[in-house]
Amino acid sequence: MDQLMAIRAFARVVEAGNFTRAADSLEMPNATLSKLVQELEAHLGVRLLQRTTRRVTVTPEGRDYYERTARLLRDLEDIDTSFNAVRSTPRGLLRVDVGGSTARDVLIPALPDFLARYPDIRLDLGVSDRAVDLISDNVDCVIRGGPLDNSSLIARRIGSATLVTCATPDYLKAFGTPAYPQELKNGHRLVSYLSPQTGRAFPFRFERNGETTDIKVEHRIGVNESNAHLAAGLAGLGIIQTFSYALGPSLKSGALVEILSAWRPAPYPFHVVYPQNRHVTHRLRVFIDWLLASFPQRVSGE
Repeated sequence: MDQLMAIRAFARVVEAGNFTRAADSLEMPNATLSKLVQELEAHLGVRLLQRTTRRVTVTPEGRDYYERTARLLRDLEDIDTSFNAVRSTPRGLLRVDVGGSTARDVLIPALPDFLARYPDIRLDLGVSDRAVDLISDNVDCVIRGGPLDNSSLIARRIGSATLVTCATPDYLKAFGTPAYPQELKNGHRLVSYLSPQTGRAFPFRFERNGETTDIKVEHRIGVNESNAHLAAGLAGLGIIQTFSYALGPSLKSGALVEILSAWRPAPYPFHVVYPQNRHVTHRLRVFIDWLLASFPQRVSGE
């Protein structure tokens, strides 16, 4: 038995949540992965995983073994990386999850530069505003805006975006241009962005002289995907509040008009997030470094 390979196989099953995803991430047949784990269990004389037809559960002994060996694997891989990073070319598949408008307006336009620098890296982009489980979905990192609420993840801030409130000229002609945020409660039609996780509408947020105002009113229409949210605003369905990087062409052409600019809220933070228990590969390191250098200007619209 190749014990190191068996430990790595077991760790990926724990992280991925099942044998199929683990085998895919290690690029090995499912039967080979299963055999490695069985040999490891026989070697240790304990059951590490409970298997049923529907799911895999880690036993208490398996959880303890995973926590101890995960540290060992990270240390070993860090040693390898310290010797190889300078000489080797980053290569392989990188799986990145990113929101719809961020992918369209920020990340994808910048990718030619990244791929030119690192031609041996392949990218799989998962584009959705819905949050993914980095471990079970076998994603290397995600790019997301807003506050973070998962302490088991590592987050690096990569920039900030400006939220802009706007509507079409025809809408403003029909319903009037509000002079201050509270006027949005007086008969205006709002197109809310809905949380893909909870379905709840994010409030329209405003800030002036250090004072924050959240406007929560019943929306005319709610949308839970950023590109469709912008499309609803462009269709004249009501007032929207979204990121300036997504609005650039529409504001420049006059298709949308900014309102309440004196009450623009504080910049909205963006992070690249990845699991703290998973080794950071050379290709992920260079991708994060590239994001830190290129993302801030693009997301801010500068």
